[in-house]
Amino acid sequence: MTVAAMLRHKGHEVASVRPTDRIASVAEELSRRRIGAVVVLDAADQLLGIVSERDIVHAIAANGARALEMTAGQLMTRTLRTATPETTVLEAMTVMTEGRFRHLPVLSHGGLVGIVSIGDVVKARILQQEQEVDSLRAYVAGSA
Repeated sequence: MTVAAMLRHKGHEVASVRPTDRIASVAEELSRRRIGAVVVLDAADQLLGIVSERDIVHAIAANGARALEMTAGQLMTRTLRTATPETTVLEAMTVMTEGRFRHLPVLSHGGLVGIVSIGDVVKARILQQEQEVDSLRAYVAGSA
């Protein structure tokens, strides 16, 4: 299974903010949507970075309440690992596990086409394994 298949099931909508948005409003957006990260896009909708709950927690620990007045551009992770629609579930899982992050933007021809979370990847991997088990059961039942 590929990231493209996950996005067909999940959808291509990506929550985004602008680099000038205050962290207080970013946190509100995360809470309202019940998600763990938003991508940061410029005026041309080019991917600049990502802000996660973890980034906000670290900023609050370091700066106290002043962190809420910081901008997404100041807090975002700029060096991103990304996937393509052709990335396999196993490849995505490996990148996310090794990098210790939970959200992977998906780019196609330089443009953002989606985002997958570790939950999406785990769900897809479980589905793959269930399909493999069903195939093996059918094979064994046919051989008996």
